[in-house]
Amino acid sequence: MNQTEIISIFTKKTLGLTFVLSVAAFAFAQDKVGISGTVVDKSNQPVAYASVTFSNKANKLFSDATLTDEKGNYKLDLTPGNYDITIEAIDYKKSVLNKQITKPGSIGALSIEAEAASTNLKTQDIQGVTITVAQKPYKVELDKRTYDPSQDIVSKGGSLQDVLSNVPSVSVDTDGTVSMRGSSNVRFLINGKPSALLGIDDGANALQSIPADQIERIEVITNPSSKFEASGTAGILNIILKKTKKTGFNGSVIGTLGYLPQTNLNTNLSWRKGNLTWFLNGGGGYRESKNTNRNNATFFNAVNGGRTQTDQESITKNKNSNYNVSSGIVYDISDKTSVNASGTVRTFESDNIGNITYDYRFLNTPGLFTERINTGSNNNLAFQGDFGLDHKFDDKGQNLALSLSLQSNRSYNNTDVNQVTNNIFELQNSISQNTRNKTLVGKADYELPIGENSRIEAGYRLDINNNNYDNDVLERYASNEDFHYLNNFTYNANYEEMFNAGYVQFKSKIGKLGYQVGVRNEYSNVNIKYSNLNADTDNIDNKKSYNNIFPTVFLSYEIAKDNQFLLNYSRRIDRPRSWFLIPNPSYTDNQNIFEGNIDLNPSYVDSYELGYSISKGKFTINPTLYYKHSTDDVKMLVYSDEGIFKTKPINLGNNDSYGLDLNFNWDATKWLKFLGNVDLFGYNSTGIYSGPELKGKDPMSFEGKGFSTRARLTSTFKVDKTFSFQLQGFYRGAQKTANQDRNDMYALNFGASKTIWKGDGTLSFNIQDIFNTRAMRSTTNNAEFTRESYMQWQPRQFAVSLTYRFKQGEKIEQPKRKKDVNSNATGDDQGGPM
Repeated sequence: MNQTEIISIFTKKTLGLTFVLSVAAFAFAQDKVGISGTVVDKSNQPVAYASVTFSNKANKLFSDATLTDEKGNYKLDLTPGNYDITIEAIDYKKSVLNKQITKPGSIGALSIEAEAASTNLKTQDIQGVTITVAQKPYKVELDKRTYDPSQDIVSKGGSLQDVLSNVPSVSVDTDGTVSMRGSSNVRFLINGKPSALLGIDDGANALQSIPADQIERIEVITNPSSKFEASGTAGILNIILKKTKKTGFNGSVIGTLGYLPQTNLNTNLSWRKGNLTWFLNGGGGYRESKNTNRNNATFFNAVNGGRTQTDQESITKNKNSNYNVSSGIVYDISDKTSVNASGTVRTFESDNIGNITYDYRFLNTPGLFTERINTGSNNNLAFQGDFGLDHKFDDKGQNLALSLSLQSNRSYNNTDVNQVTNNIFELQNSISQNTRNKTLVGKADYELPIGENSRIEAGYRLDINNNNYDNDVLERYASNEDFHYLNNFTYNANYEEMFNAGYVQFKSKIGKLGYQVGVRNEYSNVNIKYSNLNADTDNIDNKKSYNNIFPTVFLSYEIAKDNQFLLNYSRRIDRPRSWFLIPNPSYTDNQNIFEGNIDLNPSYVDSYELGYSISKGKFTINPTLYYKHSTDDVKMLVYSDEGIFKTKPINLGNNDSYGLDLNFNWDATKWLKFLGNVDLFGYNSTGIYSGPELKGKDPMSFEGKGFSTRARLTSTFKVDKTFSFQLQGFYRGAQKTANQDRNDMYALNFGASKTIWKGDGTLSFNIQDIFNTRAMRSTTNNAEFTRESYMQWQPRQFAVSLTYRFKQGEKIEQPKRKKDVNSNATGDDQGGPM
């Protein structure tokens, strides 16, 4: 049975399961009686949008909840029985009473008392049945910043990659590379754990396969605490997927159409009754993209003064489809213990055709025109199973969380290459790259409060990763002859990594001074095996081990409420990606080859931050000064080997980066809001390379220093209660090193959103890169050649999306009124059932 048939059967069964479970959820309405009532205050005035929870004394499965409307009225279907009724509303005291429900009809008015210190401000407008209480899109905590994408109109109907393009302090480059404050060494987590959803190498394709609608929030952790793994010198992006907090049956469906051709259909379903919560998230889509690369180079011949001009242009068109389904349950064994289990399946398929042209012009000789046509396909299948147990020892915050994640990911890549020169057949390649990954992550986290202001956290983590690479490259020089292997590029490689990590951290508060200190120890073993078909190349069986201590310190001083200084330090590690270590990882373009480096070692960074955060009324600002010092820095060596460009990662010198990262949110008026990010940064890189790749040529300098900028401004215009639109501008300043100048870049996006169907629907429209200016341009210079490069990952595109929300019951959790000093402000990386 082929992959297409498997996906078809899998999709049909998933849709069938969704229908059956949805019908089953609705069936709980049977044998119930319809009741109604009103919530009023002590003055007998109606209380709008209060939550009313009916807890069945005999069977929690019969419990349910609802909201009052703007006139304080509500209706609900309940199984007859004895109920505790809890009424909660913003600026009112919680009220609990008991009633026996025996027959349909009104149960009368339920009274609730206003809090003495209440401001009694009018609750924000409601759309559907979701309360929107002054939700800020950007929140600053002790060691992380949390971004809420729900107010992002420009990314509606898009993917995780589109959402990341809007997150403060985060940049998405034209090739899909994600960076934070100028560094691409970002560690991705989903619900606090590495995930098969992100693929083996965290590539742009994986980011595009996670729908924006499934993302609840993104945690930007520039200086992670010792509770998080130490990988990722730029920091961690923790993607929190949606989990329901509502009772009854709830869900939403979102469909998207766009151009370049794009279609998506995704659904989020959940059902919560008593001790059991079930969820199903899934969907799929089709997308086309167009990637353009140009490299125009001039080679200098030092012997006779001649020059060779080489113009390369690569245009690749991709057609890809993806499907993903996640389902899981959470069961409360008791008030203190719950277990969870979930499973995820993701498929990704793509077909691409690329046209690479090489135009060679020699001094006083006729030129050569070479055309290389690549036809390729990719098939990726990922599985993930997660299991967890959460136990509360008491009601004071002593908790234990255990989790186990099993993941598997396999990727098949096949490429056929036909090359002609001056319209004469020259060669044909057949390339097959197969990759398999298996991962196990086991974690235990323990929290112990000490008094009212202090907390100890400790934990252990085990990671086991196994990546296997099979690469076959065949070639022939005439269409009527047999293929033969390219021995240097036909290889098998295996990468095994196991690391054990333990951490402990202490958090407390003395007056207005809050502090958290922690230490993490990670011991890792790496084993790399490599062999190719070249008899002159020795097989590799390389073992490496690292044991490192990573301290973290976080300080905060609260001047007043929502007004504080933040000072922190962390030490982190940049472990080389597995395919950075494989000697010959790629061979698609025989004129531009990426080579791995088996001798590549981790680099280390010491990171310091001093921040200030203040929120006054409608204005929030968070400036942060940062400094990072990196040793054994990983740099990309680009050199020419007999006219072929090769790129190789190397450890060389140090790198210092520093700057001011400024984020702000301003509700200028009731109809105009601004969200902005400005990063003013400097850099100082050292290192001069004279290795064997240069073959006796002049050493290559990586030294350079300078100052540059990045900025993003999003303005949201609210026309009325149901219609809003956004304009977003992005700018990145030029950068310069000793041998490369990178031009500045800018882009402008637009989005509009209209609420329809009495709040149950949303219609959205957006345009990405209105003026088609998002492209990277750079110039590389050395004694041997000059090269001008251009790269555009995706041209201008637009999309229309429609969201429909449906539900039976709902419970809105009220916001906490008093700050819990023992709350986990450092970011819990357990993340629930996923």
